[in-house]
Amino acid sequence: MSSEYAKQLGAKLRAIRTQQGLSLHGVEEKSQGRWKAVVVGSYERGDRAVTVQRLAELAEFYGVPVQELLPGTAPGGAAEPPPKLVLDLERLAHVPQEKAGPLQRYAATIQSQRGDYNGKVLSIRQDDLRTLAVIYDQSPSVLTEQLISWGVLDADARRAVAHEEV
Repeated sequence: MSSEYAKQLGAKLRAIRTQQGLSLHGVEEKSQGRWKAVVVGSYERGDRAVTVQRLAELAEFYGVPVQELLPGTAPGGAAEPPPKLVLDLERLAHVPQEKAGPLQRYAATIQSQRGDYNGKVLSIRQDDLRTLAVIYDQSPSVLTEQLISWGVLDADARRAVAHEEV
């Protein structure tokens, strides 16, 4: 395994662990010692090669498909730019079903398609917002204001939507 690949794999492992709110010691505790903090940390740093078998076991422990742990095909490990629209899924759960039902179903579908195991926030794209606007029979900017008023979107979302409508 190349050093760069090992580091990319390690970054994916760390991302899944932190999305689940676990520290390295938390992994060791939750696994009842099956996964030692020092070993998982060395996998995450790319200092230690992980076998396919161990990777499959880690994926099972985290409750994610193995492919979620494998580095993507982006050249040089380039990261995507940070998302501009982020739904607060915890707040969304408190919005009455009659208002938020379509958004909750749409968000659940995106989570499933992306394999996003965070559960707290979900980034959406401009196209997602336009689709939701059609579902809610509103313009993207009006829907954005509605989502901000529900506390589901941060007020910074206005800038992203205004930029898109220019």
